[in-house]
Amino acid sequence: MKDFIQRWHLSPWQTGLMTAALELGSLVGALTAGTLADKYSRRQSIFTACAIFSLGSALQCGAQSSGHLILGRGIGGLGVGALSMLSPLYMAEISPPEVRGSLMAMEQFAIVVGAVLGFWAGFFTREIPGSASWRIPLAIQLVPGILLGAGCFALPPSPRLLVQHGRIDEALRALAKLRLRSRAEIETDPLLQIELLEMQAEVALIEQTSTSESPSTAKPGTLRGELHAWTRLFSPKLRKRTYIGVLMMFFQQWSGINALLYYGPTLMHSLGMQGDAVTLLSAGGVGIVQFLAVLPAIVFIDRLGRRPLLRGGSLTMALSHLSIAILVWRYSGDWSAHAFAARIALACVYTFTAAYGVSYGPIGWILPSEVFPLSARSKGVALSTASNWSNNFLIGLLTPVFMEYSASGTFLIFATACFFGYVWSTHFVPETANVSLEEIDAVFGSSAGLEDIALKRQIETDLGLHDLVQRWSRESEDEEPS
Repeated sequence: MKDFIQRWHLSPWQTGLMTAALELGSLVGALTAGTLADKYSRRQSIFTACAIFSLGSALQCGAQSSGHLILGRGIGGLGVGALSMLSPLYMAEISPPEVRGSLMAMEQFAIVVGAVLGFWAGFFTREIPGSASWRIPLAIQLVPGILLGAGCFALPPSPRLLVQHGRIDEALRALAKLRLRSRAEIETDPLLQIELLEMQAEVALIEQTSTSESPSTAKPGTLRGELHAWTRLFSPKLRKRTYIGVLMMFFQQWSGINALLYYGPTLMHSLGMQGDAVTLLSAGGVGIVQFLAVLPAIVFIDRLGRRPLLRGGSLTMALSHLSIAILVWRYSGDWSAHAFAARIALACVYTFTAAYGVSYGPIGWILPSEVFPLSARSKGVALSTASNWSNNFLIGLLTPVFMEYSASGTFLIFATACFFGYVWSTHFVPETANVSLEEIDAVFGSSAGLEDIALKRQIETDLGLHDLVQRWSRESEDEEPS
């Protein structure tokens, strides 16, 4: 995109600021979206996030100065961060339990597909004369934003949020619609009744936990109550779990994956790739390799476990970055005379990407949701997501500055981060695949999960859930032919 470079003449600091503006906006969007979604509705919040994202995309597309680009990316980031919080939350709340895990794993797959399509859209428009070479890819961003925003009008309300607001009858009707039940089946289908009672029990659990552990002045829904809910994450019972979620996202970002995605052509040029087409194709391969690596991760992540994949991925990524750093330090002065070394460096980039795709990529989003007990899960996941975006912001801001100072040093920083990620995953990360809450409690030396289970069982008894299940079981046995 020669017109973009010639038009704006961005310094490394301005390039980093333009990239990091989206991550900073995303951090703010992720932190505020949950509170707004609880107060209003998931659908309205998703629609608002789409509108904000589309506004930012339009501002970038029609930019007349570098300030417009930076502002547009910041505004668009607000929408991206909000959607990164709202979309999985909404999916988890409306999906049947038996397919919930698959849908959440597919989210990472969809993110990678979007990154690949975005890269190649820019690749195929780069030779168009004038500003259209970069305005068209920026305009394409509007398409998914508008489609999702329009689709919000067809989205059903979240039954769980309706239960949280005390609108039980509406929640039952929404749940029946999602489970494809007719009006006549609403009152007679025991599975609907059981699922609704489970939602009521979960909401009551969170409310009772918040009330019992809050000071009398920190009522749920108030600013003081909200502050207490966040500070509870750093209480002795939950502190270790919070560190796991926050550090998981820290190491995910400082592994260097987004540096490759944001500044792929620049990094490839530092590895001796010559010509715009060759450099862009090499950088585009990073997205394709990540796309392919996610597929086996979806299949094997539960069989192999989290810790082995994190350890193996960390070690492979650290060795890949270290090899690249040595090759850049040794041969960057004359890559043309050392073409084989350049190919090895490129192979190390792809090796790193594949290791990330089967380890830090998917596990970064799965692990935080597994280590927190139910009563603290939403806030714990939100804080972990904030860690992701804040470190993403630093990566986007600092990578071009690092690259200008020392390309080999940049890869050495990522290698060091991956090595510490290996040490951390080896000594501090518990195995959560197919592990019960009781076993997770033992690992963390806390009874938070067990306390949640006991309280939830009492709530379910009070709501009549256990009686309903037993009655349905007896009726099913009576209906079976003898």
